[in-house]
Amino acid sequence: MTKVKTVCITFLGNPYHDTRVSNLQRSLKQNGMEVKIIAFDWQTPQFKTVRGDTTIYKLTKSKFSLIFYFKFILLLLKTIPKIKADFYFAEDIYVLPITLFIAHLRGVKIAYNSRELYSHVGGLSQKKKRQWLLSLLEKLFIKKADIILTTGELDANYLEKVYGVSNLHVLRNLPEYKPDLEKINLHKLLKIPDDRFILLYQGVLHGGRGISLVLNAIKDLPAVHFVIIGEGVYKDKLLNESIKLGIKNRVHFLGSVNQNELLSFTKGADLGVALIENISLSYYYALPNKLFEYIMASVPVLVTNLPQMAKVVEAYKVGEIVKEENPDEVKTIIKKLMSSRDLLLEYKQNCIKASKELNWEVEFENLKNSLFK
Repeated sequence: MTKVKTVCITFLGNPYHDTRVSNLQRSLKQNGMEVKIIAFDWQTPQFKTVRGDTTIYKLTKSKFSLIFYFKFILLLLKTIPKIKADFYFAEDIYVLPITLFIAHLRGVKIAYNSRELYSHVGGLSQKKKRQWLLSLLEKLFIKKADIILTTGELDANYLEKVYGVSNLHVLRNLPEYKPDLEKINLHKLLKIPDDRFILLYQGVLHGGRGISLVLNAIKDLPAVHFVIIGEGVYKDKLLNESIKLGIKNRVHFLGSVNQNELLSFTKGADLGVALIENISLSYYYALPNKLFEYIMASVPVLVTNLPQMAKVVEAYKVGEIVKEENPDEVKTIIKKLMSSRDLLLEYKQNCIKASKELNWEVEFENLKNSLFK
């Protein structure tokens, strides 16, 4: 009888709110593997630590970041040696050093998921010391990983050039294929009149995500409502901004939504926005999962003119590209789509076609043999 392989995934985040980890876990199980996850949550309100095959520790983040990271490291060190895994996934740079150490101690392979260019993350653009530290960590440990995963080709090219690594594989943040997706009626749920146009943003509420750009664009568009799904440090700032702009009644914060239900919420929108701002190299190379989630839910997209996002939109004709990052340009495109339902319908039909290619099952199948050979 063949022994069932155990895979351990470590992640500084909540896997219940992360499509990439959820998809990876499901695919590994479908391939007959036992999956153990060690993760950490500090953003979900009223979250409590859960233990089991998926262990998620509750962390509290204050202005003293060192205490946060010290507790995180201690919990990871305490938990990961208890799992006798045959393969490890380090889902970010923060968990890589310890996960790598344990994998090498056990003499098994490890995949490092470089889901961002960590030393160039937009939120760290003014924090040079932290950028330097993350760059140093990656330089020290990235070459020791057996497989390096990235979310896009440009990210892979960057890591190859900077660190001289070649064991790179692109695994984009694509959603599970769901051709018969149920739709949650956002108009009914949020008491929005049926003739109103719904914009949607889903993802982490951080700076550089273009959310303020949308708020300013819709202040003079009374027929537009803006639904925001996700949590993050910018939530209060965005709420206050909507109040100052006089549009609080048209901006709806839904908080985090379980990954199993997310696309049903997505499907209730008219237009999905992914207006990532060009404030760092990591953001410039952005290819976020929200873009593909909108497409899977047959929701046309509005994106900024960044190379990897624009390439997808142009190739599959699934939406519009904002050439200039300003509210007037965004407002003009929204008005164009509101007045041209035929064009919106054409984009929706193209989304349906594109989703047959842009899905996790196709993406993971291309990688599977490389992972476990």
